[in-house]
Amino acid sequence: MPDGHTALKPAPLTDRFGREISYLRLSVTDRCDLRCTYCMAEHMSFLPKKDLLSLEELQTVADAFIRRGVRKIRITGGEPLVRKDIMGLFEGLGERLGSGLDELTLTTNATQLETHAEALVKAGVKRVNISLDTLDPNMFREITRRGDYEKVMRGIEAGAAAGLKIKINTVALRHQNVDEIPHMVEWAHARGYDMTLIEVMPLGITGEDRYDQYIPLFDIRDELERRWTLTPEDTRDANGGPSRYVRIGETGGRLGFITPLTNNFCAGCNRVRVTCTGRIYMCLGQDDHVDLRAALRESSDPQNALDEALDRALFAKPERHDFEINQRGQGPALDRHMSVTGG
Repeated sequence: MPDGHTALKPAPLTDRFGREISYLRLSVTDRCDLRCTYCMAEHMSFLPKKDLLSLEELQTVADAFIRRGVRKIRITGGEPLVRKDIMGLFEGLGERLGSGLDELTLTTNATQLETHAEALVKAGVKRVNISLDTLDPNMFREITRRGDYEKVMRGIEAGAAAGLKIKINTVALRHQNVDEIPHMVEWAHARGYDMTLIEVMPLGITGEDRYDQYIPLFDIRDELERRWTLTPEDTRDANGGPSRYVRIGETGGRLGFITPLTNNFCAGCNRVRVTCTGRIYMCLGQDDHVDLRAALRESSDPQNALDEALDRALFAKPERHDFEINQRGQGPALDRHMSVTGG
């Protein structure tokens, strides 16, 4: 029995299906300096500042998850590095490394990475995922609607020079980058970067028809297997992600496949997402959520209120999502944009 000076350790976050949650994707902003055609509309309405969790509140939320057994936190957006003073959050979370937290990382489009790479490494970040869908500057401008390709390339180079391990995330787009994927794989592997291909996800109205963008990744994998030798690695990403990896004999590098439509990865799901407004979404493909902001701002005992909210959320976590893209003109599975949830 604990004595009066020993606090009971909170129970790990486990859902009804026995999946233990060890991975938090924490969004810090819905804003982005790009407008990728599969992710956002060209003209977006963003949240007012008052609706966002402050950096201090984001830290409190993260601490609550670490207390309950989360060992990996990925900072997401929108584009996380556009948020003012964001390095203060990285520094605060970096102090938790080795004290409950094993890894702190982020997903970025690299437009701001040239400025922040060294500070991220100093804060304890070792790996970053970089969203990049083409190596053609003209196609980059078409997909992002406004991006500066050279700035992104400088960001990637700065990240590598600072010592960050880089993984390139590429969304497969039927009529825009499919033919370029082998070249992108060679480019990434020649620089020591892992790479992951991702199927288009039907989230939010973007002004584009997902049916025209979508290509099943098994079609691309079949083509790559005619070109190269692909040897499957562990079926689960050791870092807690949904990728299924292969090693390519001819390039020596790793290539992952994230297939939310053709082969969902829900059985081993170990993650939840918290938006920049403090909503916890238990599944990317479902709209059920629990409001952590209310627990923070309206309770006289925020720590206890957060624990209760997390318990409610985990009880409601569904077994799987149900994404489909099977006809032209089909609406999104959810109106919520990926950039709002944390992509």
